Amino acid sequence: MALSDETLQELKAELLDELVKDEPSKELLSERLAEIRSADIGEVLEELIEEDEELQAALSILDVLSTERAANVLGYLPGESQLEVVGELGDTQVLKLLEEMGSDERADLFNLLGDDRREALLRRMAHQEREDLKRLASYEEGTAGAIMTSDYVAIASGMTVSQALMRVRQTAPDAETVYQLYILDSDGELIGTMSLRQLMVARPGAVVDDIMIKDVISTTVDEEQEEVARIVARYDLLALPVIDNDGRMVGIVTHDDAMDVAESEATEDFHKGMSIGQLEDGVSRVRLWSLYRKRVFWLVLLVFANLFSGAGIAYFEDIIAAQVALVFFLPLLIGSGGNAGAQAATLMVRGMATGDVGVKDWSKMLGRELLVAGSLGLTMAIAVTPIGILRGGNEVAMIVALSMVTIVLFGSLIGMCLPFVLERFKVDPATASAPLVTTLIDATGVLIYFTIATSILSHT
Repeated sequence: MALSDETLQELKAELLDELVKDEPSKELLSERLAEIRSADIGEVLEELIEEDEELQAALSILDVLSTERAANVLGYLPGESQLEVVGELGDTQVLKLLEEMGSDERADLFNLLGDDRREALLRRMAHQEREDLKRLASYEEGTAGAIMTSDYVAIASGMTVSQALMRVRQTAPDAETVYQLYILDSDGELIGTMSLRQLMVARPGAVVDDIMIKDVISTTVDEEQEEVARIVARYDLLALPVIDNDGRMVGIVTHDDAMDVAESEATEDFHKGMSIGQLEDGVSRVRLWSLYRKRVFWLVLLVFANLFSGAGIAYFEDIIAAQVALVFFLPLLIGSGGNAGAQAATLMVRGMATGDVGVKDWSKMLGRELLVAGSLGLTMAIAVTPIGILRGGNEVAMIVALSMVTIVLFGSLIGMCLPFVLERFKVDPATASAPLVTTLIDATGVLIYFTIATSILSHT
């Protein structure tokens, strides 16, 4: 059962109480930790590491764990916390932890280290292990190669079911998953796949080539990680095989790693959608300066963009003076247009992120948005017309109704089209954020509103 935040805090206090004793009992501490999941221990350690004075307590807890368990716990820590821990350990201890970590987690930690530390560790590794680590660490961040693991079960083409089962038993202890098996030819190229269940129910003397699935879904090492996560989710895969540029299988991306990517990408898009840069860590852990720096650029930029709204209002001072009631409806109109635009932009950005919508769908989506936005604008105009009559009479009501339809329609089309324009110019569509869209519509909404007002009032 997962532990609640309150229980985790109690656990943290309990472990600290045990550690501050003059002679803390490692046996009691070890027994207590054996009852707790590695992910929960990792969360406790993360909190301790953030409190500088408690770093030694975190190291003491790790020291009580077996090397295998400590490596597992270390894998649950964010990169910054991993560096804090590794910085306090000697090369021998770090090597032991790296040996027990999954190959993908090992490569991630290795990439966080400084050049001198990397070289020192590589010199002490076995040749095969060293080459595997260097290869995994060399892939560009954000690609399939950077998130894959090389710990998978490979079966040679031509093996019988009995031989394949023996191979599974030999490699299972080090494999990330044994539920999906991969059949490779003599050149290391992927020619088929099968589930462990298929293998177990097959005749012992059958050849794996005859029972394997030959239509294999795979990806390349340089494929973007977001696309990898989409493929895994779309086909409901336990793992996705990864092929290098020479056609050889080099690793797999597991379902849990793909879902971590999906969560990370969704969080990044959400931050961009609110004009916030990508945070290196969670919002509760990121440094104040970093949080300020990620938010300030767009806010200052949008301040100056909003000056256009003020300039528009100043330009129409005479019409405002002649019909003061118009000012009452200004926030309502530009707010409605901004909300409609933000909704349209959010729908398009999310549709592009999931692959539901592409640039080729622009004309189709434009027609749909015209119908929907027009209907929304008319509905909102009908709702606000009685208020217009009460506040300023029939003329003001007509101005407000026409402006509502026009501004909502215009705002929705801006919100829908902007992600497509950004995608066309190779810019992340998530940049079409709600603050950006609403600021654009604020300025144009003022011009639309008072232009319609001037046109109607000048003819009466």
